[in-house]
Amino acid sequence: MTTSTTWIESITMEELDRDPNPIYDQLRREAPVAYVPAVGMYVVASRELCLQTTQDSDTWSTVIAPSGGRTFGEGTVLAANGAEHRKLRDWIDPQLRPSAVDSYIDTLVRPHARRILEGFEDLGSVDIQDAYFAPISVRSVGDLMGLTDIPSKTLVRWFQTLAQSYGNAEVDQDGNFANPAPFEAGDAVKTEIIAAVDPLLDHWSEHPDHTLISHWLHDGMPEGQVRDRSEIYPNIYVFLLGALQEPGHVMTTTLAGLLEHPDQLERVVDDPTLIPRAVNEGARWVAPIWSAAVKVANHDVSLQGVDLPAGTPIMLAYGSANRDESSWENPEAYDVDRPIMPHLAFGAGNHACAGTYLGTAIVRIALEELFETIPNIEPDPDRAPRFWGWTFRGPQGLHVTWEV
Repeated sequence: MTTSTTWIESITMEELDRDPNPIYDQLRREAPVAYVPAVGMYVVASRELCLQTTQDSDTWSTVIAPSGGRTFGEGTVLAANGAEHRKLRDWIDPQLRPSAVDSYIDTLVRPHARRILEGFEDLGSVDIQDAYFAPISVRSVGDLMGLTDIPSKTLVRWFQTLAQSYGNAEVDQDGNFANPAPFEAGDAVKTEIIAAVDPLLDHWSEHPDHTLISHWLHDGMPEGQVRDRSEIYPNIYVFLLGALQEPGHVMTTTLAGLLEHPDQLERVVDDPTLIPRAVNEGARWVAPIWSAAVKVANHDVSLQGVDLPAGTPIMLAYGSANRDESSWENPEAYDVDRPIMPHLAFGAGNHACAGTYLGTAIVRIALEELFETIPNIEPDPDRAPRFWGWTFRGPQGLHVTWEV
């Protein structure tokens, strides 16, 4: 008997943002490749099919989601393929490789972490995301980029506005964006970013230094020349959104998972060598980039029995892939003892996130310093965390207490 999938037509963006997991649980069971009218494209829900697609560059090219293209413009590494993608990664990647990150990460992150913690360790309760995780994430990455004089609150506002613009995926029955306001807010923030960064680019053009954007200007260019700003800015926007936001989301999600299991939290606090394992499970449990990767068919193809003409875009749901019952036992639970297996929180294939090692290193150090300073951290029993988001997903705050 064929299972009816008419329920897919009634899926709304409000439901997806509130909690995509029940919807994608059903999609994995009944229609792992399905057209979802609310987002205007096919979505892929299973781990096997997501992996298959990311590893088959002959059949699938990478494109940016329509809302992402509207947010960032042309020329991003997210939408590049083949030689163009390799060229972009050649100047984006070097300072993000493990050997480079290891050379600067401690001095970049630990002083900020200790300074921020000193500011509230005697309070006994905070929203740890607002007080610590978001500031340490944006300050560390902002300083690495060279944005040392941009206040942390401004950096947070920038990435939040860009995230709302990128996540504004809902389309009407004609396939047009249903809500222009988030894009307009994103455009205003990009104008603000250019006004702040243009003078820095002028300076770095004549006086290169160790900062990430300075390297992007100069690396691989003939002597006396710098990379055009039309190449730089779209990828600055990408980095401001992904690199500033996602470490903070993974910190909050990891702690939220541990707080649900006090025995696991106690072990991790007592043994910091378990922190990387806890972080890996946090990223799997709630993928920070839940559903943003888009591929387009290079030729006619059949995927899980669904015929897709050449040029058809599909949205890969990495957050759903990370909760695939065929790969993980009890996948909806956070479990630091879960057997280690590669997940898709940071993508896969040629377009796997360039900043994965940097981001997870920031998360690790931030948690090391938090547990050293406040080892008796507990959840606020009256203020449970609420997760939100389909494109990008994470807790909307995390209230904690501790005995001073």
